[in-house]
Amino acid sequence: MTINAARRSSAWFAATGRAGMNHRSWMRSQGFTPEVFDGRPVIGIATTWSELAPCNAHLHRVAESVKRGVWQSGGFPLEFPAMALGETLLRPSAMLYRNLLAMEAEELFRANPLDGVVLLSGCDKTTPGLLMAAASVDLPAIMVTGGPMLNGKYQGTDVGSGTAVWRFEEAMLTGRMTAQECAFAEGCMARSNGHCMTMGTASTMASMAEALGMQLPYSATWPAVDSRRYETAQRAGQVAVDLVESDLRPSAIMTREAFENAIRVNAAIGGSTNAVVHLLAIAGRLGVRLSLDDFDELAQDVPTLVNLQPNGKYLMEDFCYAGGLPAVMRELGGLLHGSAVTVTGRTVAENVAAAPCWNRDVIHPLDVPFQAAGTGTAVLRGNLAPDGAVIKQSAAAAHLMKHRGRALVFDSPEAYYAVVADPGLDADEDTVLVIRYCGPKGYPGMPEVANVPLPAKLLQRGVRDMVRICDGRMSGTAYGTVVLHVAPEAAAGGPLALVRTGDWIILDVPSRTLTLEITDGELDRRRAEWAPPPPPASRGWTRLYTEHVRQADSGADLDFLVGASGHEVPRESH
Repeated sequence: MTINAARRSSAWFAATGRAGMNHRSWMRSQGFTPEVFDGRPVIGIATTWSELAPCNAHLHRVAESVKRGVWQSGGFPLEFPAMALGETLLRPSAMLYRNLLAMEAEELFRANPLDGVVLLSGCDKTTPGLLMAAASVDLPAIMVTGGPMLNGKYQGTDVGSGTAVWRFEEAMLTGRMTAQECAFAEGCMARSNGHCMTMGTASTMASMAEALGMQLPYSATWPAVDSRRYETAQRAGQVAVDLVESDLRPSAIMTREAFENAIRVNAAIGGSTNAVVHLLAIAGRLGVRLSLDDFDELAQDVPTLVNLQPNGKYLMEDFCYAGGLPAVMRELGGLLHGSAVTVTGRTVAENVAAAPCWNRDVIHPLDVPFQAAGTGTAVLRGNLAPDGAVIKQSAAAAHLMKHRGRALVFDSPEAYYAVVADPGLDADEDTVLVIRYCGPKGYPGMPEVANVPLPAKLLQRGVRDMVRICDGRMSGTAYGTVVLHVAPEAAAGGPLALVRTGDWIILDVPSRTLTLEITDGELDRRRAEWAPPPPPASRGWTRLYTEHVRQADSGADLDFLVGASGHEVPRESH
């Protein structure tokens, strides 16, 4: 047989003697013919399929489509599992395990005879986790996300997964909805395969993968059950072979310019604040210079163009039919780096040059935006968040963008939930709810708990929003005036740990400040009295995570995983 010795996989399949015989013979036990060892590109298909991750439950079928494309283009496809992270079931938070997925996938890519990889993701942490792994190993790679669910339908109206949950919870607390009605609505929200069909974190990160150039155009929006989802997957298999042949790697695609494009696209689509922590982590794996402040500065002149829940009216299915992400990127025009290279081998500008928009109520033009420029994610700093915090302005109440109120402090979301229905709770619409010890180290894992429901007595009075401050995250499907990702977190000794009930807090989003109204001397005195909480675990992954996780403003990756480590072939065992 003719062997391409330049192939990474040739170190396994072209080996002579006992080693080569072992590698080939055990692969042939699966029924592969000898021709697969002729030097063709070996394409790994990393699937995060699992029935414990409902958003990813259809990825086996997506993988079959990818395999067709790889075979069609003369490659050798091999599917293998990577850790599935379903935010819907995994406790305490799928975010606790994002870095574990990234580490597992990185080692699998490096340890196996792979020339390129196709990344199959769905629920929101699987997308950044696999991109982090691909960035670290830097083998030719392409992502295929699983796609959003079909629009939810309840009582004749569209309802969005996640976003509707928060509204139904409020309705339950105020007696406007019964438990039986909620049980029926559950099946109406999630009625097909796929991830959340709102512009939550899963849809946002799928869009980020496309905006970064790591996913084929339109891949982010085809519904999971649309035949074009599988057509796109087959095309991705073909492209994976092309990427190996041209040696186009993630480091050449996910450049500083690509990240700037992603940040601006995130602002234009009204994307999740979780994109901040994930993009920072991916950039960190590549050595790309990216900071928390970039998300504020780069988005300042970008209006929100997409009218999607939780900020707007429509859902991902509507976004798809309106033209999808290419229509948005074409509309942004000169705000993007059009020369950035993508997995297609073409530039961003070439990919979207002819992208049409079919519904201007879903995707607004740049000169008549859905929301004005400067309404995206804002980065706040001050003595309460020295290293930064973020707020999603487009999901917040305008009248709370400048606010002064007394703090009501809770050391866990559970402590708050224990009193949320108490009619005697000492809180009014001006109160600032502080939920702390929810950061990377504190919970642990930085869960999506920041957007706690308002006190029942205030909901019954018609109050619909309050300022909430937390060192955790909130779902991209959520809404409200919620300050997130406060850094340093309380568990790391950040100032949030020193706030006391009754303290005055000033939120000033236009000035980008978050201030605790006490003197520096009082803050120092409280710091001297503060003691860190005990470690959440004495063994296993959680101990490793809490000992090495970085803060939110750096992407919450593990300190020893930052930076690329390459795809060198490991030593042969003897």
